Amino acid sequence: MQASIPKGTAFGVDMKQTDEQFWKVFDFSFVDGKPFDEAQSEAGIPVAVITESVARALYGTVQVSGKAIHLNYAPFRIAGVVRDVSTLATNAYAQVWIPYRSTDIDGMSWYNNIMGAMRVSMLARSKNDFAAIRKECEQLRLKYNAGLKDEEIAYRDQPDTQEVSALRKWANGSPDIKAERNKRFLVYAILLIIPAINLSSMTQSRLRQRVAEIGVRRSFGSTRGNIMWQVLAENLVLTCIAGLVGLLFCVLFALAFGSTLFSASTLMLLNEAPTVDVMMLMHTSTFGYALLFCLILNLLSAGIPAWKASRVSITDALSNQ
Repeated sequence: MQASIPKGTAFGVDMKQTDEQFWKVFDFSFVDGKPFDEAQSEAGIPVAVITESVARALYGTVQVSGKAIHLNYAPFRIAGVVRDVSTLATNAYAQVWIPYRSTDIDGMSWYNNIMGAMRVSMLARSKNDFAAIRKECEQLRLKYNAGLKDEEIAYRDQPDTQEVSALRKWANGSPDIKAERNKRFLVYAILLIIPAINLSSMTQSRLRQRVAEIGVRRSFGSTRGNIMWQVLAENLVLTCIAGLVGLLFCVLFALAFGSTLFSASTLMLLNEAPTVDVMMLMHTSTFGYALLFCLILNLLSAGIPAWKASRVSITDALSNQ
């Protein structure tokens, strides 16, 4: 899709044709104007919502609602401006959004007017609604099939959740979710277990070097419990510091090499390079689970050697045996 201002130079943009409900399903941050409403969508009024980057490329500012824009040299009016959307948000991403009734896309069909160029995104209140949504979709499918003579429509286990949709490669085949999850868990396990073994070995080696120190502490009246608590407290502090440093480096690495890490074959057709937002990377629950696992792992790898070291006799500890 080519975008330009009247008598201006055109440039390529990624466009999505949708309706007014689209703005209720997906979250957008409007910096100027507002989305097109139901009346505009139903009437096919030539209005458009554009991103900040497109607005600046056209007019040098984001305050452009009400101004003209040409899309493939057809006149449209800008209804609103939103913050740029990451290309990784494939269902929501575009640089320009227009009412689908302003074009003839709803007339594009094949296979006896059964198949078309459109898809539906649904927002459930919670996971508890999934079963009811699927039931209603199945009822509509059966009703539609009742009016067909020589063929029928099959959903192939659709509608999909976001996870299934991301894994589905073909419309006529359902992905093996269990197998895909097992693959991911195996990768996560390898990434966590190997550092765990290294961490345990390093901790044991470090505590062997501190046996004499432990012996001195015990000779001055320190109890085994105090020694264990000191070792565990040290590792707790180190875990928190290392976790924050690791998070920082992960974010910086993802931002620096995002176009390589998050590229996909479908994104190669877009005008915009793969973009990564910091808020997409900062998932608090994921970081919390990872940090909790590291904390438990660190406590085990430090606690067991510390317990063994605290049980060494004072004389053996002082002689570093």
